[in-house]
Amino acid sequence: MSTQKPSSSGHKLGQLVGDWFEEQVAVTLLEAVAKELCLYLDHRFKTRKCRMGKIIWSDLEGNDVDYDFVLELGGTESKRGVPLAFFETFWRRGARHSKDKARDDSGKLIPMRDTYPTVRILGIISAGDFTQPAQELVRSRAIDLFYIPKAKICKAWEDCKVPIDYADSASESVKRSIADNVENKLTNAKKKQIHERLISIVGKSVFDSFLQRIVAGIAAVPVEFRVTSVLIGKPIVFNNHEEAEKFLQEKYTHSSAESMMQMFRYEVVFSDGNIFQRADLSSNDALSFHRAVGTVAGYFKIYHANKSIQAKR
Repeated sequence: MSTQKPSSSGHKLGQLVGDWFEEQVAVTLLEAVAKELCLYLDHRFKTRKCRMGKIIWSDLEGNDVDYDFVLELGGTESKRGVPLAFFETFWRRGARHSKDKARDDSGKLIPMRDTYPTVRILGIISAGDFTQPAQELVRSRAIDLFYIPKAKICKAWEDCKVPIDYADSASESVKRSIADNVENKLTNAKKKQIHERLISIVGKSVFDSFLQRIVAGIAAVPVEFRVTSVLIGKPIVFNNHEEAEKFLQEKYTHSSAESMMQMFRYEVVFSDGNIFQRADLSSNDALSFHRAVGTVAGYFKIYHANKSIQAKR
C-alpha cells in the first residue's frame, strides 16, 4: 500500500492539471481554428452520435488508434468528415522520459499523414517539463509543436490561489493535500480564470501565432500534381486538378499484358512547400486519392477567394 500512495496522489494531480490543460487550452485553441475555417472539431469533451467513446481512426495497416483531436471538413454530430489535422496533447510535471513521450506521440500521428492525403497538419499541444531533445525530435518529424513551460503553468495556478507545484522530495501527505485542494477548488469558473491568467502570463501573441500557423497549414492549396507510371518511369506533371484527373481516368492501350497491372506514384505539392506522396497505387486508388485532395482543395480555394473579397472591403 505504502509504495502505491505516492504515485497515486501525484497521478491524480497530474490528471486534474492535464484535463484542465486539454479542456481549457487545447480545446480553445483548436476551436478557434475550426471557427476560422468552418471545420468540425472532434474531441473527448463532446458527445457524438457517429462514434462510441474514443476518437478512433484507422491507419494504412488497419490499426485503430485513438486521438485527442481531429479537425474534419464536412463533419457533423452524426457523420464523420474528411480528416485535415490530428493533434495529441499532454501535461508533464517532470522531464523524465521526455524523449519516449515525444517518440510515442509522434509515432501515433505520423501514420495519419501517410494514410489520408487530405491531412495537412499533425500537431502536439503540450505543457510542463519537456526537454529540448524531445522537442527537436517532434519537430524533426514535421509535427507542429505548441509548448508552454511548466513554470508558467504553475504560476497561473498559483496566482489563482490553487497551487499545484511541490518539491520532488515532497511526502505523500503533501501531495495528497495539494491534489485534494485542486479537486475541491477546480470549478468551471476557476478553470476559466486560470486559463485567462495563463494567457496574460504567456502573452496572447503566442496563442495567436499558433492559430495563424495552423490555419495557414490546413488551408494551403495544391500547386502541382505529379503522376508517375511504373511502365513509363517518368513523372507527368500537371498544374491543375482537372488535367491530372483526366489522365488518371484514361484507359491505357499498352500492347503487353503488363499494362493490366500498371501502378502509379501519386504526389501533391502544396503552396506551403509540403508534399504528399504514395507509391504502388492502382489507377483507381490514385484517382480516389486525387479526388479526395480535389474536394479539400476546392473548399479552400473558395475560402481564400472569400478572404480576398473581405480584405478589399
